[in-house]
Amino acid sequence: MKEVYTLGIDVGSTASKCIILKNGKEIVSKSLIDVGAGTSGPGRAIAEVMEKSGLTKDQIDYSLATGYGRNSLDWVDNQLSELSCHAKGAYFLFPDVKTVIDIGGQDAKVLKINAGGLLNNFVMNDKCAAGTGRFLDVMSRVLEVKVSDLEKLSAESSKTVNISSTCTVFAESEVISQLSQETDKRDIIKGIHRSVAGRVSGLAKRIGIEDRVVMTGGVAQNNGVVLALEEEIGHKVYTSPLSQYNGALGAALFAYQKLNK
Repeated sequence: MKEVYTLGIDVGSTASKCIILKNGKEIVSKSLIDVGAGTSGPGRAIAEVMEKSGLTKDQIDYSLATGYGRNSLDWVDNQLSELSCHAKGAYFLFPDVKTVIDIGGQDAKVLKINAGGLLNNFVMNDKCAAGTGRFLDVMSRVLEVKVSDLEKLSAESSKTVNISSTCTVFAESEVISQLSQETDKRDIIKGIHRSVAGRVSGLAKRIGIEDRVVMTGGVAQNNGVVLALEEEIGHKVYTSPLSQYNGALGAALFAYQKLNK
């Protein structure tokens, strides 16, 4: 029986992710480039995933793009909303998922998933950077720490500083004010994580939260935000090492499904 290879490409606002699946089940290779739509990121991510797989584009049976910049790839076989792809990817990783909280670079989404892994309902915050990866980028710059160090520093905090503003600009002013008062950076970071969690939990409560809750997107790699979110919503939040690749995974799964139809 011939092996079937599908390629899922998630062109986000701040990162480009690719996954190649074999026979709709096995991940052959994956890639992530930290720049997204409108940059060289998508092309570089595709080149990297192809090189890692040892396959050529001619050997890919079906390709599907999703994400913010999906319409920029005119050579793919199909394009699909990231909402559907995130639902599909999360269901593949956690078959009993009911709620998906996706925090990306520029937006936050909460999805309700039915028993078959299909999208039932969703709510989205895309009007403001608060509660997104972009918010954490801005705050880490003000604090002069790496984004990758936020989780570790937050875990060392002895108390939480309240960052009350839901607007990135005003929150930035609050952080600068706390720094001028010589507040411990670790406590400020914990407060920032609580601020993100509060913003996203407000979205989740609007749509209703059911177990099991799965978090996807790049911010899912920051356990400080995950723990803060668990406190805010009162549910265990599950993540996967593939959380940031979830959209690309869903796209590759849909590609396999469309091919078989």
